[in-house]
Amino acid sequence: MTGTPGDGRGTAGREPDASGPLLPVATPARTRAAVARLLRPQRGLAVTAFAAMTAATAVGLLVQPLLGRIVDLAADRGSADAITVTAVLLAAVAVAQGVTTGLGLSLISRLGETTLARLRERFVERALELPLDRIEKAGAGDLTARVTADVSLIAEAVRNALPELARSLLTIVLTFGALALLDWRFLLAALVAVPVQALTARWYIRRAVPLYAEQRVAGSAQQQQLLDTIGGSSTLRALRLEREHTRRVTRRSRSVVGLTMRGVRLVLGFYGRLHIAEYLGLAAVLLTGYWMVRQGAASLGTATAAALYLHSLFTPVNAALVLLDDAQSAHASLARLVGVTDRSAPRDRRRPGAAGGTEITVRGVGHAHRHGHPVLHDIDLTIRQGERVALVGASGAGKTTLARLIAGIQPPTTGTVLVGGVPPTELGPVAAGGTVALITQETHVFAGPLADDLRLARPDATDDELRAALDRVDALVWAEELPDGLATVVGDGGYRLDGARTQALALARLILADPPLVILDEATAEAGSAGARALEKAVARAVDGRTALVVAHRLSQAAAADRVVVMESGRIVESGTHDELRTAGGPYASLWEAWSDPRATDS
Repeated sequence: MTGTPGDGRGTAGREPDASGPLLPVATPARTRAAVARLLRPQRGLAVTAFAAMTAATAVGLLVQPLLGRIVDLAADRGSADAITVTAVLLAAVAVAQGVTTGLGLSLISRLGETTLARLRERFVERALELPLDRIEKAGAGDLTARVTADVSLIAEAVRNALPELARSLLTIVLTFGALALLDWRFLLAALVAVPVQALTARWYIRRAVPLYAEQRVAGSAQQQQLLDTIGGSSTLRALRLEREHTRRVTRRSRSVVGLTMRGVRLVLGFYGRLHIAEYLGLAAVLLTGYWMVRQGAASLGTATAAALYLHSLFTPVNAALVLLDDAQSAHASLARLVGVTDRSAPRDRRRPGAAGGTEITVRGVGHAHRHGHPVLHDIDLTIRQGERVALVGASGAGKTTLARLIAGIQPPTTGTVLVGGVPPTELGPVAAGGTVALITQETHVFAGPLADDLRLARPDATDDELRAALDRVDALVWAEELPDGLATVVGDGGYRLDGARTQALALARLILADPPLVILDEATAEAGSAGARALEKAVARAVDGRTALVVAHRLSQAAAADRVVVMESGRIVESGTHDELRTAGGPYASLWEAWSDPRATDS
């Protein structure tokens, strides 16, 4: 039922700032702590998965010594039966490794998917609790990118990278142990490659982490620009700003491409260094094996097994380091999700306050969206219980901001706002019996049956109650004429409702929720003149018997109100009835004259 007021701060004339106040990003320590909390309830599954993967890797490491055994048998002209037995053992090792690997990978996948599901649920829960002003400052693109691109990237890592990374790391560790069992000198030779690999990994991580974080921010800025450009296309065409916004989209896209190419060059340098490490290690093991066989310290089969061990490390080392690239990108996305999920949720940790009525008291209120740029100045206002007050003034006067403060969307910068003696930010939601409901000109139609959309306000409402609410706002006739009546799917992918019908749907939700205090922020602005007149009648019925604050888009709403409050430059300059203010000859009289004269001419 609530929407996000525009407050006159569109983006058609300004370019979003990629370095602006985006939603929080968690530090590495906070990210690790959040993942640990998510994994804690599944410790048993994690231990079982690790044990299965360790067993699979250990069994697989029997392949190299068995192949070395075959080499020794062939060199010593051993019996065919001995070679056959060794071959059978190789087949048994392959079967055992396949079974244990499948079990381990399935357990790791279950662990990852369960953890991802919990993270996604927590993200949605916290995202819905974010203050609307915080989302507006960050831009919808940032939140959308986290919900879509970041979650997809993490899901891909959990389904593919995590199991492979776990197997690769176990293979590396256990293979080094197997080399030590063959002979400690083989292990020392293999370790020649480790310093180069470690330095390469450190070199890469130090560059990759900030680069991928920068890519995520640039991607969010690009998505925000696309949303602004596509969503405001009709306005852009009217103002002939198509080329300017096309250039902005191009700049954002080029920024993303430039960062992507930096990542490609970083990966190429990464692999070049890894190849050097591989050749150094293999050369060291081969030379050590040659020397030990010449000295009689090792058999040809043992030297073969050592070389095979090191060669078998190429794949898991490369896989681990390739996955390290994916892990860094996933970590950057994970930090962006944890930045939202790990934030404190002050409202859900305490019982919502209960208002002692609907009287509104505003005392000494000042407010600034940005520090040092106040939009409200020393506002004092009292609205009596049951009174209908119209808030009027020129665009930018601060009407929407004051309405949002009274609705509890955010607290004021200075001063106090009370509803029934309680700060509105502490009141519970309307659907749970709360006090205040806000309807704006930007009302959302949720995808699904029309009846389900209405029941968002009251889930237990019967079909008869839905029809009664629609009838009260003159929406029942067109609702029953829809292809499937109240069962018609509306919203994205369904039947599209125009502005007037969307607002009527919001008013019907309001009637079903039945809040004692209603704030309407230009709720008829999206309709044409004829539609607005019908909506104004619907608004009058919807707010009948309630305390109401109406940010009036049309002064006919002000004329029907019990009292009119006039705002200029963030201050209240007049207050009184419609007739009193018309005869006073002040700002309201000027507004009324300017609004009514063209209407008289048109008629």
